[in-house]
Amino acid sequence: MQTNKRPPASVLFIFGGSGDLNYRKLTPALYNLFLDNWMPDQFAIAGIGRSPYTNEAYHEHLLDGVTKFSRRKGKQNGHWTEFAQHVSYLQMDGDDAAAYHKITDLVKQKEEEWGVHPNVIFYLAVAPQLVPSIAQKLGALKICSDKSTTRIVVEKPFGHDLESAHKLNILLSEMFAEEQIFRIDHYLGKETVQNILALRFANEIFEPIWNRNYIDHIQITAAESVGLEGRGGYFENAGALRDMVQNHILQILCMIAMEPPVSFDANEIRNKKVDVLNAIRRITKDQVHDFAVRGQYSGGWKKGEKVVGYRQEQGVDPQSAIDTFAAAKFYIDNWRWQGVPFYVRTGKYLNQKATHITLQFKPAPHYAFPKEAAETWRSNRLTISIQPNMDISIRFQAKRPGQTMTLDPVDMTFDYDAVAGEHAPEAYETLLLDVMEGDATLFMRNDQVDAAWKVIMPILETWEARSPQDFPNYAPDSWGPDEADALIARDGHTWINLPPAP
Repeated sequence: MQTNKRPPASVLFIFGGSGDLNYRKLTPALYNLFLDNWMPDQFAIAGIGRSPYTNEAYHEHLLDGVTKFSRRKGKQNGHWTEFAQHVSYLQMDGDDAAAYHKITDLVKQKEEEWGVHPNVIFYLAVAPQLVPSIAQKLGALKICSDKSTTRIVVEKPFGHDLESAHKLNILLSEMFAEEQIFRIDHYLGKETVQNILALRFANEIFEPIWNRNYIDHIQITAAESVGLEGRGGYFENAGALRDMVQNHILQILCMIAMEPPVSFDANEIRNKKVDVLNAIRRITKDQVHDFAVRGQYSGGWKKGEKVVGYRQEQGVDPQSAIDTFAAAKFYIDNWRWQGVPFYVRTGKYLNQKATHITLQFKPAPHYAFPKEAAETWRSNRLTISIQPNMDISIRFQAKRPGQTMTLDPVDMTFDYDAVAGEHAPEAYETLLLDVMEGDATLFMRNDQVDAAWKVIMPILETWEARSPQDFPNYAPDSWGPDEADALIARDGHTWINLPPAP
């Protein structure tokens, strides 16, 4: 094992410890951190849930999740047994205030055993409606008054709209200091997303042209090839705009558009992101039709398999007006980006699973090449692919071999997977390590949350006030409704779809 500078002693409590998020993501991430020698020398993980588990049965349950969902499979030469010695299960109901002594008892036990007061982390991997009640009961514990060692991690969605998000921020702030609250967005833990900062600010060749003088427009696509996967009840209260645009996509947009930071201090980075959100031009309700498109998938065929429409999914209202597709055009009214459109789109049951960012550069000025060179002329393009491939590609013009001056667009690609292989950490590994270290750079601050909601609220309120007359309006395995193509075509552009992953 390599030697890393590891976090201080930590006790991690996972509310929802018997749930799907811990099974699929959290424990596999923690186990990989352990295998890579990133976990503290002294650590304890306690899953909290209502399901009855002995510690042994709980370990078997979690190992099954690691085997199925981790980037590393199985026991890894017996290391699972060593890791599992740090894992226990507390059966308790999060609504039972009297049961919370089990938490303080475990912390006190570890403090006596290790001879040091550990970091205490509460990860709320629970349904959003349970967060306020659990947070209030945690806030009553004496250990939570220690701002330097106690942290609470809250999963998205953070609120249902601006008002509910604001109320939740106020509630959390009554019990925890802002530096103790880690609002997690797993997209920001992805390696290629973090690489945006390195690409922009560590390379002199990019930042001088990263502005309205050279960039024509920017596209951000977060497409899903699957449907609801049994989450009809959740999605009926969310929709694509809430589920993806308000958090994931706007956070990616911030990293693309932010000004250079003076340091990598967490608040400095987050200040720059808030500046972007505050600079996004607010869409008025009578402009929504011109700036945003919604869609809902019908029944049909997906990769040779017959699938039902959204309104026929389990847990969905047969007359539902919820959007399973959303596209929008934003403008950022500041010196760097004035007049540059940012097109974003996301949806379920689209043609392929793909998340990518495309910076389309302006055409080169008048050139002296012969007429035949113009036939294949293409403007330069920078593409940052987040999933399923992790790569960064630059398209430029090159001469085709032969006796004529014929130009072809060619791509130069940095393939992150080829360099990192299985060593590339998954998003939750990065974010959980940051929580243990107290680094909030990749987590949303309360003003970021409010600012992001303010961007999309006019769209949400308009859509909720006007029932769509054309739902369902796109077929599975397509790229969404025709109106999304019209949204970008009005400006003389087309959506850029990357070739499917091999």
